[in-house]
Amino acid sequence: MPIGRKVEYEDASPEVRAVYDDIMETRKLRWIADFWKVIAQDPATLKRTWESMKQTMGPGAIDPVAKELIFVAVSIANGCEYCTTAHTATARAKGASPEMLAEAFAVMGMAAETNALVTAWQVELDDRLRSAARGC
Repeated sequence: MPIGRKVEYEDASPEVRAVYDDIMETRKLRWIADFWKVIAQDPATLKRTWESMKQTMGPGAIDPVAKELIFVAVSIANGCEYCTTAHTATARAKGASPEMLAEAFAVMGMAAETNALVTAWQVELDDRLRSAARGC
């Protein structure tokens, strides 16, 4: 159960309705997810979070499906079932196939495993890798 209440569209202030309308128009939906309804208890947080989400997940150098798969990976790492489910559904809607999801999950699992091994073995970062990552 969420802390506080969900702000339903019909009960929302004009400020919150404007954000809801933008979410539905941008995402081509006819409904508002509970995440947005709960954070709408604080209209400033709702607006700021939506504007940031819209900008970050909007058109850019990274393919839209790849952005969603990155969001899924971070959500899994953070243990957020809600975000994992929401962004898996969005990835599917944007064209992620079952094979793409399976491969992404395999990459996520491999990253988690090798991250744990590096941490356990306390492997120090190679100077060559550091330079390569910086584009040097």
